[in-house]
Amino acid sequence: MAERSLTLWLIGDGKPGHENQSLGLAEAMQRHAACDIYRISITGKGGIIGRVLAALAQSAGLPKPDFIIAAGHATHLALLCLARKHQAKSIVLMRPSLPLRCFDLCIAPSHDFPKKPTRKNLILTRGAINRVHASDSPKTGKLILIGGPSKTHGWDGEAMLDMLARITADDCGWQLTDSRRTPEGFLDQARVRLEGREIFSCQQTPPDWLPSKLREADEVWVSEDSVSMIYEALSSGARVGLLPVPRLKPNSRVLLGIDELIEQRFLTPFSAWQKAGHLTPAAEILKEAERCAGIVLGK
Repeated sequence: MAERSLTLWLIGDGKPGHENQSLGLAEAMQRHAACDIYRISITGKGGIIGRVLAALAQSAGLPKPDFIIAAGHATHLALLCLARKHQAKSIVLMRPSLPLRCFDLCIAPSHDFPKKPTRKNLILTRGAINRVHASDSPKTGKLILIGGPSKTHGWDGEAMLDMLARITADDCGWQLTDSRRTPEGFLDQARVRLEGREIFSCQQTPPDWLPSKLREADEVWVSEDSVSMIYEALSSGARVGLLPVPRLKPNSRVLLGIDELIEQRFLTPFSAWQKAGHLTPAAEILKEAERCAGIVLGK
């Protein structure tokens, strides 16, 4: 007799970075076992009560869940309320605002917990888990991922365009996309400076565009400020280059983590590429979503 499918509920707050983490875990579980995925959105719902009521209303009539997965502080109480109501396992991604003991399982990047506590309900990962996984198909794509100013990084558009012009000088099918943080007007400048290259606004690409492009990519360059895109690129199996931008907080946990990736030869900085003339393969392909999915299903 075939085993029944597991039912997964995903609570989303509308932030792509958070929702991609939940989808990354759920889709990895789906690759290991039969799983039905249902998405519940609390986007735009004001206040704690409003978000909980929205989650309760949207989940009415859905099949009883085995696991409920969520990322982002706005989702935490809705996650706990639904898990208690339906006696399902609660899985929170990233360090929660509530005590860890409130959740059945927490999966979080190791930089969220610098002291590396040992807890039965805590799984530490190298970076945030994501939807990207390596493909066995031939890789020929060349991709550039641009972020923007953040708490840890500033911005120098002219310096970025100079680097991109050097990287894409071979004109071998390069594609470039931005992020929500990319300064307004940068893509217009890039279209002029990098004439003939394919440039896509993240506002005009579907949700599956970037994961599919990463699976096809042989070379990927990522601006240093976009930590999530760095880990997505490292999960794709591509060779990954790092585009420097001004550092505002050199001793932050995020930047210390990036420096660690450089030291461990996961990333090739732009300065190293200039000397060697090529990107070095990563020390290993990151498969954190697959690893965590195996642990969850094993529990």
